[in-house]
Amino acid sequence: MSDFKKLFDDTQAAFREQPEAAAATFSVESRLNSGFNTTVKTRQFSFDADEPEGLGGTDKAPNPVEYLLAALSTCQEITYRLYADAMRIPVDGISVKLEGDLDLRGFLGVDDSVRPGYLSITGTVTLESSASEQDLARLKKAVDAHCPVLDGLRNPTPVELTINHAEISAAAAE
Repeated sequence: MSDFKKLFDDTQAAFREQPEAAAATFSVESRLNSGFNTTVKTRQFSFDADEPEGLGGTDKAPNPVEYLLAALSTCQEITYRLYADAMRIPVDGISVKLEGDLDLRGFLGVDDSVRPGYLSITGTVTLESSASEQDLARLKKAVDAHCPVLDGLRNPTPVELTINHAEISAAAAE
């Protein structure tokens, strides 16, 4: 078992003493390249997003809704690892399989009564562990209460997007 317990305990203590130190901001920047291919940058990392050919893309990278599933699955794995160690519950392996159901009529504006986002997400977290079912249930309860991406999907998050008009000259547009 890897041990993040000391990190967990020390960080909790520090944030109890100085709550303002717990505030964190994460950011990304992206730019549409051509078609639906996009490059995303965050910290020192760069990755692409695209759409499948059936939706007009070149299928050279996962699409944004697949990245949303990836964000949830990896956040679950990380949160399980952290809380398993913090709670001293032995876990040797963690994997997640998710599926999300979309109705593309919402995305394409065919039917305004249909959400453009996921209608549902289902999945399974597999824990390789010698722990009791009771301990794993306690662990799941802690993870469900503290996984940031799960929280973002289950609860409305205020989002404000503005538009910035970067005008181009007529000569540059030709």
